[in-house]
Amino acid sequence: MPMSRAGRPLKRWRWVGAFGPDLMLCAGEARIGPLPQRWWAVVERDGDLIERTSMGSAGLSLGGGAVRVEAPRARIDVRFEADHGSAAVEVVSPSGSGDGWAWTRKVAGLPARATVELDGRRRTVELTAVIDDSAGYHERHTAWHWTVGVGRAESGERVAWNLVAGIHDGTSASERTVWVDGAPVEVGAARFAADLSRVEVDGGGTLDFTEWAAREHRTNLLVMRSAYRQPFGTFAGELPGGLRLAEGYGVMEEHDVRW
Repeated sequence: MPMSRAGRPLKRWRWVGAFGPDLMLCAGEARIGPLPQRWWAVVERDGDLIERTSMGSAGLSLGGGAVRVEAPRARIDVRFEADHGSAAVEVVSPSGSGDGWAWTRKVAGLPARATVELDGRRRTVELTAVIDDSAGYHERHTAWHWTVGVGRAESGERVAWNLVAGIHDGTSASERTVWVDGAPVEVGAARFAADLSRVEVDGGGTLDFTEWAAREHRTNLLVMRSAYRQPFGTFAGELPGGLRLAEGYGVMEEHDVRW
């Protein structure tokens, strides 16, 4: 993809999340044109959050089927198979007027093993991972609500979900997806509570969210402004298709950006 199109710079990012009942983490890298940013975060059930965001490396290595962090308070090594046991969803959508467009590829429900050392406390945990690869020539002002999570239904199926409003959210050929034992199904439009405590899906399905802790960042630069909040936590309720959650873990997100 060229670095610009119709006067809009290329935006691209990879975000990896890995979730479990006692610990969750995420890591990512993004570029707006040539400008990079990298970040990572680890949150525990008691709400303890360790994170770092930087225009430099942030101690992060992210690629293939691994995430590695080497930082003063944290050492993290996550391994996963990028498409093991779950099918990816890929979408291209128009963005604003003119020739703007955006692409995303998401896969959820990947088994992952993480070795995490926080302030000298080391443990190895089994988690379930999600990968978001996105790029495009998004309109100057873009805003969205998003949730992604993993878990298990009361009836025993492995489940994962990716629900969004504001981007890739057409009435059809959207990125809104529920995975059941790795198989993706597109679902109806999603409506998010203003405080991110709930998401409802047209055609059935409501998830209630309980927050552990949140990543929050506000940026106000000459060429970019961004307000971002991404809480980690647990989910309860019912997915589209009548699948009630026995357990659910993941994130909510709201992002309003001029880029």
